[in-house]
Amino acid sequence: MNWSWWLETWDRQQELLLPDREERFSFMFDLVEAVVGRPRALLDVAGGPGSITLRLRQRFPDVRVTLIDVDPSLLAIATGVMGSDSNVRVVRADLADLNWAAALSAGGYDAAITANSLHWLEEAGLRRVYGDLAKLVRPGGVLCNADPMPPEGIDRLIAALEEQGEHRHASAPEGELDWGSWWKAAAGDPVLGSLVAERNRRFGGEIHPPDFTPPLRWHEEALLAAGFREAGCVWRRGAAAASTPETQGLSLLALSEKKRGSLPSRSGGRR
Repeated sequence: MNWSWWLETWDRQQELLLPDREERFSFMFDLVEAVVGRPRALLDVAGGPGSITLRLRQRFPDVRVTLIDVDPSLLAIATGVMGSDSNVRVVRADLADLNWAAALSAGGYDAAITANSLHWLEEAGLRRVYGDLAKLVRPGGVLCNADPMPPEGIDRLIAALEEQGEHRHASAPEGELDWGSWWKAAAGDPVLGSLVAERNRRFGGEIHPPDFTPPLRWHEEALLAAGFREAGCVWRRGAAAASTPETQGLSLLALSEKKRGSLPSRSGGRR
């Protein structure tokens, strides 16, 4: 089974939806290093087939990464791609489950990273997951969440960008897979097919339930209530909103200095 092919084609079809995807990943990694120094342990939340985990291992060769997700087909790809990498742990965990974090180490992670995923949760579930992550990330650590967080007060501008995005939406080059054809190929694969069927039973099809995309202020308030000391937007890609409606108002939310942690000394605090 060529697991790398499945991850590579996943990445390419995701880049059609999110043209600035690599820039966003790189910024999150820069942010983690700025806050905690060279990380020892990271949590990849809703990590899917391992796009972020693979890049984290390339960026930080000594880091231990725990990838969690609920999708059995994407987890199979992640497990296959990571192979015998002893620094990567792949865990099946459903964020909708109240006990999803039971298999993880409280306070055991320098940072948690997630991208374009938590909007699948309902409001109460997202509040609970933020509380769980506040316990999993160590004092002084950081949570990075890149997800749609539309700004307030500019509804007409956002609507105009959405309309423009619909016209500019990139099509897959000839011979390449887009979102729909990628899942169709996976469903027809002799190894992944049964796992895709299980996934569809869990989610009701290829498309997840309606998104919960509250404004940035909601996230800031929820994260502070969850126990983080600081919360705010540190990165926003305005051009991304013109690419596709899915990226409308996309922000990176960073939470640092959980409780009374402090930033590392630039002279001797890096690890």
